[in-house]
Amino acid sequence: MNLKSLPHSPGVYLMRDAAARILYVGKARDISKRVASYFSGKDLTATKTSVLVSSIHHIDYIPTASEREALLVERSLIRQLQPHYNILWKDDKSYPYVKITVNEGYPRMFLTRRKRRDGASYFGPYPNVRQVRSLLRYLWKNKFFPLRPCRYDFDDQRPLPIETAKQCLYYHTRECPAPCVNRVSKDDYRAIARSAELFFRGRYKPLLAQWKKEMADASGQRDYERAAALRDNLAALEHMRERVTVRQIDPSDVETHVDRSRAVTDLQNALDLAVPPLRIECFDISHIQGVETVASLVVFERGRPKKDDYRKFKIKTVRGIDDFAGMAEVVGRRYRRLLAEGRPLPNLILIDGGKGQLSAARGALREVLGPSYKKFALAALAKREEEIFLPEQESPVRLPKDSPALLLVQHVRDEAHRFAITFHRQRRAKRLLSSWR
Repeated sequence: MNLKSLPHSPGVYLMRDAAARILYVGKARDISKRVASYFSGKDLTATKTSVLVSSIHHIDYIPTASEREALLVERSLIRQLQPHYNILWKDDKSYPYVKITVNEGYPRMFLTRRKRRDGASYFGPYPNVRQVRSLLRYLWKNKFFPLRPCRYDFDDQRPLPIETAKQCLYYHTRECPAPCVNRVSKDDYRAIARSAELFFRGRYKPLLAQWKKEMADASGQRDYERAAALRDNLAALEHMRERVTVRQIDPSDVETHVDRSRAVTDLQNALDLAVPPLRIECFDISHIQGVETVASLVVFERGRPKKDDYRKFKIKTVRGIDDFAGMAEVVGRRYRRLLAEGRPLPNLILIDGGKGQLSAARGALREVLGPSYKKFALAALAKREEEIFLPEQESPVRLPKDSPALLLVQHVRDEAHRFAITFHRQRRAKRLLSSWR
């Protein structure tokens, strides 16, 4: 089990036993660090953790866009898959929502861990409780949304007795607008609640800009305490604006995600790569007897095709049949352009072919990247025996036919081949059409 292959990104991890049964589903801000913690000496002192760890044979993961999305995916998977240890260790822990009681005549705003169908507005959930609680306190103290903090039950038909209102500390300090004694009109008060709703729906760009300026000013004036408070508020806003993709997940979808993540991990282990091949770029050459030679580039991210990044190439510098020279040309053109644009290189460059194509591609990388070319992972997949060739390794890597790693590179290679043939046929058809005219 290679824990270093897990990404340092938010997501969900699934722990399986030797029979591939799911034992436990968890979420993490950093998958790699969270999973590693299970195998540290500190965590293993807990009996329940040591029992789980002793049963783990496989760890799969599903990367997500944010910690909040990981929370929602984790909840959905646990509900549908009912993993043994999740049920055994269930502690009713839940994450808080911001609740605005618009169902009341004079709304309140507070954190709650229960979301009910009561007509109130709920926002969240938010995994980072401390940040959100601190932000709510700041917004209230600075009268951005001065909604009443009390729990008194009153409305137009049942006003709060003046004697009760005068016992309230916030009434005397004027931190509360005191709608209970008509210090503010009902319409004006509910306008405050509507502004708070809009804020939690994401309309806080003006406030972000204001706080960034105030933080810079406070820092310039060496008011570091205020600058730190504003910094924490900005972090809380960033936490709340994290993108959350809500989607329905059924067991077959889970298996698809898990199979992809397992294939990426398996490929890293099979080729002994330094990092998981989360982004793979694959090249193929297509022609008939050296006529209309073209090349294709396909891109896979996290085991899935990313078709917006596919590219087609017309071979410009090669005449006749010379697949090696054609491969060198397109590889050189591709990464010379990426470097010029300041864009990152892929985790794995895959070539459709054998040792000759691999050598040509490596030479092109050496010319473009200089001595650093050795840092980038390069491999070739030969069709005849489905062998994987690696630079400076005499013998090819032969993987089991049902290996997730082999199935992944075959999928990538076949997609590159399909894309190249399609482009070649388009070029031939265009050539024939021109000759008839």
